[in-house]
Amino acid sequence: MRQAIAGLMTRANRDIPHYYLSTTVDMAAAMDWLLEHNRRSPVGERLLPAALLLKAAALAATEVPEFNGFWTDDHFTAGEGVHLGVAVSLRGGGLVAPALHHADALALPQLMSALKDLVTRARTGRLRASEVSDATITVTNLGDQGVETVFGVIYPPQVALVGFGRVVDRPCAVDGLLGVRPVVTVTLSADHRATDGAVGARYLTAVTRLLQNPEQL
Repeated sequence: MRQAIAGLMTRANRDIPHYYLSTTVDMAAAMDWLLEHNRRSPVGERLLPAALLLKAAALAATEVPEFNGFWTDDHFTAGEGVHLGVAVSLRGGGLVAPALHHADALALPQLMSALKDLVTRARTGRLRASEVSDATITVTNLGDQGVETVFGVIYPPQVALVGFGRVVDRPCAVDGLLGVRPVVTVTLSADHRATDGAVGARYLTAVTRLLQNPEQL
């Protein structure tokens, strides 16, 4: 598996002209919403922050569809639906990125349940062929590993990869007042053949707006 990953990433770095953008998102509203949701919900419907991050990434891909698809035969082909690849580390080493199909249309409890199921089956070798091959845009979330910023390598033939770090408390100025608020660093690795930095900025702006208005998720 390491050899396969190395071969794929070598090809990606060689053939894809990557560009990188990042932004820091104030997560105060999202974390307050999450706390209230979990307080009112049965145990089986409680959410982790990852559910909000993945849903925001998926919805932003519907608003900026230039990142949701594939670069093949020297042109971009839009994906049929937002099938969100989720990078999963395997216990024996290695990495897979199976797809959450139509992630933009899943309610947050459904997305959380689907994510848990996908991770479990990925780590026990029970993924479906469509889950391995259908992803239209990939997300890597290393927040649970303590990483604050991650710049990923695009999985060809996809044209973008979104990275989320750990939600951390940072001093921030809000309305002229200094306080401590939870923030997350969001990064975008994108294929310059398909888009440019202006389009990438639109995508990150959409992710930011969605996370700051969690009721839209």
